[in-house]
Amino acid sequence: MTYLLDTDSLSLAYIGHDIRVRMARVAPPDRIAVPVITRFEVLKGRIEAILKAADGPGALRMAERLRASEDYMAKFQVLPFDSNAGTEFDRMLANKALRKVGRADLLIASITLAHKATLVTRNLKDFTLVPGLAVENWAD
Repeated sequence: MTYLLDTDSLSLAYIGHDIRVRMARVAPPDRIAVPVITRFEVLKGRIEAILKAADGPGALRMAERLRASEDYMAKFQVLPFDSNAGTEFDRMLANKALRKVGRADLLIASITLAHKATLVTRNLKDFTLVPGLAVENWAD
């Protein structure tokens, strides 16, 4: 079984949340990966923080956080958005019940489904709407 961390779960692991205990129980560690959309969202947030910094020292602090985030994410395999994920994404877009779910979440769900993985998330409200998507909350 492969487990994919959504953005919130990866962020919790990064800051040392107890989610790491559960991650450590999943053996081998290469069974935990991140969808490319999760990687993008983390990097986007870090870059936006650099752009919004009030001064040079603040920008340097944010740049260091960007580097540290990249180093942490390098520990995980990043799963791409490929043609199988594209097929899943199109299927979800056609489902009227999923119109409330954000586009990034649908992309993460499509990558998870394409890889027959389980998504690790606290956002059960949205992700449980996706038919066939296996989800687990390791944070609460």
